[in-house]
Amino acid sequence: MSEPDDTAHTPGQQQPAQDPPAQRPPAAAGSDAPASSAETPREPGPADDRSAADAARRAEHDAAAAERTIASAIDPGARAMVVAVAVLVLLFSFTLAHTGTANGWEVLVSADDAGAEAIALPSRVFLTLAVAFGAVMSMLALITRRWVLAWIALAGCALASVFGMLAVWSRQTVSPNLAAAGVGPGLLLGWATVIVLTFHWLKVVWGRTVAQMDAEHERRRRAADAERYGDGNTGPGGFTPRLK
Repeated sequence: MSEPDDTAHTPGQQQPAQDPPAQRPPAAAGSDAPASSAETPREPGPADDRSAADAARRAEHDAAAAERTIASAIDPGARAMVVAVAVLVLLFSFTLAHTGTANGWEVLVSADDAGAEAIALPSRVFLTLAVAFGAVMSMLALITRRWVLAWIALAGCALASVFGMLAVWSRQTVSPNLAAAGVGPGLLLGWATVIVLTFHWLKVVWGRTVAQMDAEHERRRRAADAERYGDGNTGPGGFTPRLK
């Protein structure tokens, strides 16, 4: 009768050793450890700083390229059509009477009709400046869209406007002893057209200057960002951008 009792107690004695839930908590705790470590935020290292510095340097270079583009080109927009029409009107004024029977082209080349009208020096200077800067330089500036040519056209038209006023004054103060006519329609039309060209070239050049100032401000801001990232990477693998 003792043997059945020992056999009946044998499963009870082996039950703690075969209990699977007793080993599950360590396994569960071990499986949670990688999840908690994965959720921990990763601290930025030298590679992240290098990427931020490279991005700041590329942004600074892009801003510098945009500034160089704005500095060398103009965008007259709708004023280009106004300037082109003004140039045609200016050339048409040369076919009209500058004074008396002499038109602008005759005064420009010192023809006989111009000599008979006693053309003064301001009229010749005005017509020369009007052709050189009001017509030729204005068309070159429109075709090439170069800021330097636009600025030269502005300066030349402004100077021509002053000599146009002197030309009109010289025709109104001709000596009574000379049989010379007064101001002709070609002179007045040419003078007014040069003033219009001066105004529009001033607006074009000034608009480009404002755009360049904005681009320069943006470049300096991005350059400051690039320098800040570069100063923060003075350790191993650091990066310091070189500004152009």
